[in-house]
Amino acid sequence: MYDFKPDTALDPVEVHRELLGAADALTAGEPDGTANMANIAALLWEFLPDLNWAGFYRTAPTKDGAGSELVLGPFVGRPACIRIPFGAGVCGAAAESRATQLVADVHAFPGHIACDAASRSELVVPVLRDGAVIAVIDLDSPSPARFGAADAEGIEALAALLSDRI
Repeated sequence: MYDFKPDTALDPVEVHRELLGAADALTAGEPDGTANMANIAALLWEFLPDLNWAGFYRTAPTKDGAGSELVLGPFVGRPACIRIPFGAGVCGAAAESRATQLVADVHAFPGHIACDAASRSELVVPVLRDGAVIAVIDLDSPSPARFGAADAEGIEALAALLSDRI
């Protein structure tokens, strides 16, 4: 049985260090990417307070097979948008740019896709394998400016760990 619970007195850097250790313990040696994403979504939910959505969008072929887009993967939270084009919204911007998107106010983000009207801030980190985006880790919060540099760095480290496990 796993019982991963962070110490609530830890600063954000330490929380992310513990999150990374738990993620490593859960995914090491497990070849099923979907199972690994599901467990990581649950860990994110447990470790990071003040979230209303935590999970993954996977890179997949478009319905017509003419390109790639993001398709909903394992997550914790309210039902979400299923398909997001590269370049659209915060997730699509992260996928297209292959760069972390740290958004203090999603309503000020051009082209923001409102899957959940309660979301006020968002952190999206691309997961890269051999330079290509294979997924994004998406965190939403109902609080403005919920995410900071420590969160971005911590989730970037998590994305690097997961690059060959999902």
